[in-house]
Amino acid sequence: MAHHASRSSVYRRLTDRLNRSPQGAPPSETLFEILRLLFSEREAELVSVLPLKPFTVARAAAAWKTTEAEAQRVLETLASRALLVDLEGKDGVRYVLPPPMAGFFEFSMMRVRSDLDQKALAELFYQYLNVEEDFVRALFAGGETQLGRTFVNEPALGDDDALHVLDFERASEVIRTATHRAVGLCYCRHKMQHLGRACDAPQDICMTFNLSAAALVRHGHARAVDVAEGLELLQQAYERDLVQFGENVRESVNFICNCCGCCCEAMIAARRFAVMHPIHTTAFLPAVEESACNGCEKCVRVCPVEAMSAVSANDPRHPKRTVARLDEDRCLGCGVCVRACAPRAIALRPRASRRLTPLNGAHRAVLMAIERGKLQDLVFDDRLLFSHRALAALLGAVLRLPPAKRLLATEQVRSRYLEALCRRFA
Repeated sequence: MAHHASRSSVYRRLTDRLNRSPQGAPPSETLFEILRLLFSEREAELVSVLPLKPFTVARAAAAWKTTEAEAQRVLETLASRALLVDLEGKDGVRYVLPPPMAGFFEFSMMRVRSDLDQKALAELFYQYLNVEEDFVRALFAGGETQLGRTFVNEPALGDDDALHVLDFERASEVIRTATHRAVGLCYCRHKMQHLGRACDAPQDICMTFNLSAAALVRHGHARAVDVAEGLELLQQAYERDLVQFGENVRESVNFICNCCGCCCEAMIAARRFAVMHPIHTTAFLPAVEESACNGCEKCVRVCPVEAMSAVSANDPRHPKRTVARLDEDRCLGCGVCVRACAPRAIALRPRASRRLTPLNGAHRAVLMAIERGKLQDLVFDDRLLFSHRALAALLGAVLRLPPAKRLLATEQVRSRYLEALCRRFA
């Protein structure tokens, strides 16, 4: 009994560490079972004291009170299983504990593995993400700044609309400009395959980019692709009416998933929590020309978030005739409905205003931390130091004061000031 309690406390400490990050992972018995499958007790204990921001071998060795050689051996072991990501930059290698989503949950299912019971893991993931609501609610509906955003379906754009699409809004541009590109199994459909619920959309189609892609390829979790193959995979996704859901940043995008409406967590969350806008939309909305709509309802069937519906056309000569109707509040602006419309009764039109897209991962993390009341944990992230724990508590108390909350909520601070800081310290 004592051993069981000790083991439970180790995974609770790891959960506490995950919850100091902006995204978090609400505790539950299901989460503890997931962590037990992925981390040994010793690994969980070690990882629970790692900082939030990227760190060196020396920093890990100091936290673990061990030699750098031993720390490097442990870090490389964890990176080889994609529980940590090793980022190779100009200043050497830095390690980071990725969040559960998009992070080590997905990485555990990005290839077929014999070192994990992936069926058991898939069942636990389904329970934690599809049955229990706390994690998905916290991830996708915990604030105004979201983890991911929708990329517009480029073939659906008209000539005039294409002029209004910025480079960072094009999945094709992300593929062309990335330093590294890789493809792996779709975590969502692979998970559903183990449950006997997967659709027939392709699995080997979800992409990672830049330093994250390099790390995943290095350890065999993803396969490197060139620009031509990346664009070919994107075209396959367009042809299968899959939605491009990617990292909500303008620079150095780390992932783009090609999502179906039936299996993929982001699309399911967009339906379940539509009122909270869990996914950043594109800068477009589909407009329906009712006089041209023939009521085929293909757009209704293809929409992954149930933003399209069929309503009566109020045609006395054809009382059963329907036309498509858009719920703008649910729409992602992806454009798959445009491609599905044979009579060309739907076209994309610019939205009245664009949502703020963070500059990079650091900018997004700070915005998410501010909105979720975790900025103090991000600033003072070494909880082994009493000074960091004390200063985090003090800063947290200050940030909860009404004047500070109002200041941090202003658009100027959220966008211009923080973006300038991120550019300066990049």
